Parts: sequence; C-alpha cells; structure tokens
Amino acid sequence: MAEQVVPDADVDESTATAVAPPWMTVLHNCDCHTFEQVVRQLQKAIACSEAEGWEIAWQVHNTGKAVVKVGPEAECVRVGNILASIGLVVTVTQS
Repeated sequence: MAEQVVPDADVDESTATAVAPPWMTVLHNCDCHTFEQVVRQLQKAIACSEAEGWEIAWQVHNTGKAVVKVGPEAECVRVGNILASIGLVVTVTQS
C-alpha cells in the first residue's frame, strides 16, 4: 500500500520565501564587431565552447538577437557587463 503524504500542519506558508522569476541576458545584433570578437567575448561571459559561440553569433546575426543566459539577476548582469565591455549591445531583463 502506498504511503500517503500529508501536509505538515506546523509549516507557516505566510512566511515562505517567494522565488523571483529568472532573468535573462539578451545579446543584440549591432554590426560593429567581427564574428571572432563576439565569439571570444561569449566564451569569456558564459564559458561556452568556440563552436557554441559561433552558433550564438550566427543566431544574433540572422535573427537580430539571442538569449545567452537565463538565471539569477546578479549572474545575468555579470554576463551582460562582460559582453558590453567591448561595446556589444546587451539587455538584461526579467523573463
């Protein structure tokens, strides 16, 4: 016979911490950098492989933008700052 799960009566749900929605870092096309520069900066910012960097760079080039990071606000801002440090166009927003 399966064990039945019963809510704990001692848990005060009014004090439960709400989890904020994830954030995202979006890289936008700007036609002001070479593919190599973008790939290199992506490798620094999100620790991707060169091949993954090329895939993202082509997506940005062909569609105008790409989400490069989804996660906590601080991490998305960190990634955005690394990308923006060479003048890439980046937005960080709640998803």
